[in-house]
Amino acid sequence: MLLRVENLTVKYGNVEVLHGLNLHVAKGEIVTILGANGAGKSTTLMTISGLVRSSSGGIFFHDRPLHQLEAHGIVGLGVAQVPEGRRVFTTLSVRENLHLGAFTQTDPALIRRNLDWVYEMFPILRTRRSQLAGTLSGGEQQMLAIGRGLMANPKILLLDEPSLGLAPILVKSIFSTIREINKSGVTIVLVEQNARLALKLADRGYVLETGRIVLEDTAKGLLADPEVRTAYLGGV
Repeated sequence: MLLRVENLTVKYGNVEVLHGLNLHVAKGEIVTILGANGAGKSTTLMTISGLVRSSSGGIFFHDRPLHQLEAHGIVGLGVAQVPEGRRVFTTLSVRENLHLGAFTQTDPALIRRNLDWVYEMFPILRTRRSQLAGTLSGGEQQMLAIGRGLMANPKILLLDEPSLGLAPILVKSIFSTIREINKSGVTIVLVEQNARLALKLADRGYVLETGRIVLEDTAKGLLADPEVRTAYLGGV
């Protein structure tokens, strides 16, 4: 198993927001985490990537305990996160943003290869490589955020709400690219508000409610589940 989360508990101050979470991700999978706002989806990703510390439980990547490492060490092992809201460095150029994503990489040839790969997937970023990231459209910034994550040469990519605020045609393009990234050998964990789109892309999924996993199934099984259809798919 590539990633295991075992009995994970997270507190913000005295408030427990994740209550004994258990999930796993196999190499090559796309796994989606569904849930309403405030369910704990983003907290789950940020705890895996070391940006939030767990109170108890464990997170294991290739059986290596991530919960004992700092965030930069987790990136160095091959776990990269694309945060909700993109969070690009607006006063830096596209090229500079991408190179910041490679801060844990020491092989110049690998950095160049990954940069070419990002430009191949997102040709507009090559065109705009000298442009300040803050002047890009929302869709271009999302492409840049994903590209920056890929510059870390990840084995697993944590994607937090990649469709947020984007026009439908751009969402379709972004999700098509996520599929291509997965086909290239990168395992994906996807948090996404568009449950139908996420389940059509994913292999398996988890449903999170108020910090607890209440359902786990194949994506096809969740798409057919009456409770999921009512709560997240508009009842159809």
